[in-house]
Amino acid sequence: MERPVHFLTTGGTIDKIYFDAKSEYEVGPPQVVEVLREGNVTIPHLVEPLLAKDSLELTPEDRELIRQRVAASPHDQIVITHGTDTMVQTAAVLRSIPHKTIVLTGSMQPARMRNTDAVFNIGTALAAVQCLPPGVYLAMNGRIFPADQVRKNVAERRFETLNPRGAEAR
Repeated sequence: MERPVHFLTTGGTIDKIYFDAKSEYEVGPPQVVEVLREGNVTIPHLVEPLLAKDSLELTPEDRELIRQRVAASPHDQIVITHGTDTMVQTAAVLRSIPHKTIVLTGSMQPARMRNTDAVFNIGTALAAVQCLPPGVYLAMNGRIFPADQVRKNVAERRFETLNPRGAEAR
């Protein structure tokens, strides 16, 4: 029997939706549900909404809640959708969890937008969580990064390896 993939959603740009009346984006319901449905994903999975926040608003208590939920999950393959601004900080909190493969992903554009990277990043994360050994990783921009060897390059709108000559991203 295939092992199910446990998706935890925390908000971030990936889940943002536009409210015409307010002329701004707000975190809405988890978009990963629609992405998986539209992608005709057939592997066993469950989606658990945990938070609905911009990652810049996440507190240490929020990160502890994420850590506790991942640690308590009966599943060993976890994908977390997360805002990109503080994804690396949350990943650092999760590194103490043994025996699980944890992949964080997000997007630079909301999943509901026509030109979004969300679908590609979710697909990459889903494939990665099934293939990688236990540990914590980020799946962004078509690459898989060990969580302790990555940073967000805001100017270039991408993630990159901290030490390109030392440890290359997969």
